[in-house]
Amino acid sequence: MAEQLVAEGGASAFSVRAVAERAGTSTRAIYSLFGSKEGLLVDALAQDAYTFLADGMDNMVETDDPAADLVEMGMSVYRRLVLEHPALYRIAFQRIVPDFRAGPELTEARERARSRLLAKVQRVADAGQLGSTSVPDGAVAFNAMCEGLANSELRDTILRILPAGEEERAWRESLTALVRGFNAS
Repeated sequence: MAEQLVAEGGASAFSVRAVAERAGTSTRAIYSLFGSKEGLLVDALAQDAYTFLADGMDNMVETDDPAADLVEMGMSVYRRLVLEHPALYRIAFQRIVPDFRAGPELTEARERARSRLLAKVQRVADAGQLGSTSVPDGAVAFNAMCEGLANSELRDTILRILPAGEEERAWRESLTALVRGFNAS
């Protein structure tokens, strides 16, 4: 419900009252669960985004090609979050609520997703395909590429960078170039 409100009208259209109405409950119940509007908007929804990523990584079938698996993870996990849950992506990665401080549940969910990404990049390193790039640096580069591609895709027609209708190809080629580049370092 909260995600749908943000998706329909942005963070400014979001209110605890609107969530309570859609949920068929009181604002008091919402506040008792989340503490504040920001707690509901960011902590809970951003936590959902990181949980989506971690669960997606956990559910991926690994092949004998960890570099190809990493590219596929970008496509089937990161890009899927952007396409299926753009509001969650914006909340978790674009900081639409200024001065927000993450609570322990969000921090834990973010760390879970980060540890899964590090494990996927470690597989690439173990296969001798990470070159001189460290695992943490490889994970940062991969995440940055995914976030950049996601932000570009979410722009729609405003300041469009990705060719219309070619977004999937652009993601796959960009991620493949990055992962192949690790081995060249």
